[in-house]
Amino acid sequence: MNNQDAFSGYHPLVNILYFGLVIGYTMFFMHPVCLLISLFCAVCYYICLNGRRAGRFLIWYAVPTLLLTAIINPAFNHQGIHILGYLPTGNPLTLESILYGVAAAVMLVSVLLWFGCYTAVMTSDKFMYLFGRMIPAMSLVISMTLRFVPRFKIQLEAVKEAQAGLGRDSSSGSLWKRLKCALSCFSIMVTWSLENAVETADSMKGRGYGLGGRTAFSIYVLTERDKGMLLWFTFCGFYLLNGSLSGGLFWRYFPSIRGVLMEPLTVSFEIIYFALCMTPLIMNRKEERAWKSLQSKS
Repeated sequence: MNNQDAFSGYHPLVNILYFGLVIGYTMFFMHPVCLLISLFCAVCYYICLNGRRAGRFLIWYAVPTLLLTAIINPAFNHQGIHILGYLPTGNPLTLESILYGVAAAVMLVSVLLWFGCYTAVMTSDKFMYLFGRMIPAMSLVISMTLRFVPRFKIQLEAVKEAQAGLGRDSSSGSLWKRLKCALSCFSIMVTWSLENAVETADSMKGRGYGLGGRTAFSIYVLTERDKGMLLWFTFCGFYLLNGSLSGGLFWRYFPSIRGVLMEPLTVSFEIIYFALCMTPLIMNRKEERAWKSLQSKS
C-alpha cells in the first residue's frame, strides 16, 4: 500500500473494480476525447504513485513507445480516403491512418500506465484476498509472480554489490572478465530463485494451503466509505456502457473520420469518464486537505 495514496487504503474490491473499468474503457473507447482523458489521468496518477521514478519511465519508455507506435502504423495501414502522399514503396499515406496510429499509440501508453498504477495499488495480499478462495492455485501463482519481479531486482543488486566487493565487478575490466562475472551473478540468481521457490512451496504446504475448510486471516473490511465508492463506480460503469451502446461515444477512423464530438449527451459521458478516471486523485486531494486542516487545528 502506498502511504501517500488514499485510494490504496480502500477495500480491494473497490480498487480492482476501478482498474477494471478504466483499463477496459481505455481499450474499448477510441473516441479522441476519451483517449486524451485516459492518458492525462493515467500520467497524473502514475506520477502521484511513483514520484521521481515516474519521470524516468515516461521519458525513456512511454514517450518513445507512443512515438514509435504512431509512426509505424501509417507504414502498414493504408486505409482512408484522404491521401496525403505516397511512400517509397508506392503505398498511399492517408490522413486516417496517421490519426488512427496516434489514437492507437495513446491507447497503448495509457493502458501501460494504468497497469503501472494497478501494480502499485493492487498488492499481492489484496489479490489473494479477492481470488484466493475462488481460484487458489492460480491466484497464488499470479501473486507470487508479481511479487517475485521486484524481489529479483533487489536481490540482483545485492549480489552485484557482493561480487564487486570480491573483485568480480561486471561493469569494469575486459569483455571476457565482465561476461564471466555476469554469468556468475546469473548462476547465483538462478540458485536463489529455485531455493526460494522450494521454500515457498514447503511453507504453503505446511500451512495447509488448498485444503478444504482452511480459514484465512484478512484485515480488509467493507466499510460504508467503500460501499459508497462501489456505488459511484457502478453508476459510472453503467452510464458509460449506456453511452457506448447508444452511440454517444461513437467514433470511427476508416474509411473516413466520423463521430460525435460536442453533442450535450456526448459531453455528459465525457464528464463522467473524466470524473471516474480522476477519482483516486480527487480522493488524495481530499485526504490531503483534511490532514492539513487537522494540523492547523492542533
